[in-house]
Amino acid sequence: MEIQKSLIKINQNFSNKEEAIKYCGSLLVDGGYVKPNYISAMIERDRELSVYMGNFIAIPHGTDESKKEVLKTGVAIVQVPRGVNFGTVENPKIATMLFGIAGIKEEHLELIQKISIFCADVDNVVKLADAQTIEEIAKYFEN
Repeated sequence: MEIQKSLIKINQNFSNKEEAIKYCGSLLVDGGYVKPNYISAMIERDRELSVYMGNFIAIPHGTDESKKEVLKTGVAIVQVPRGVNFGTVENPKIATMLFGIAGIKEEHLELIQKISIFCADVDNVVKLADAQTIEEIAKYFEN
């Protein structure tokens, strides 16, 4: 999984999950990974099935129909120290790390799998959430 440091952002804050998803999408758009329409597909995807994965992570990504909007595979990694709620007031699902992904063909499944395996260990998520620099986050995904 190739990580672009330009797609890593630390110490971000969002008032709601839609704002957080749009931010992840805008990083992918600005980096030339997806067309602008991909952002609305990311929001639609979360409405269909939550992109919250547990262990304080969310993986915003587009719908199957939005694959045509993907120009190249990329991952935006966004640290949200205060967290953003992907659940409800009654049933909060707080994410402190966001992985906005876009993948060519089946590469998005590979990205989700690699992120999920790494983040299955909550200690790894804590390390990412506590990281003080972009380089510190990037090194966890080098290999």
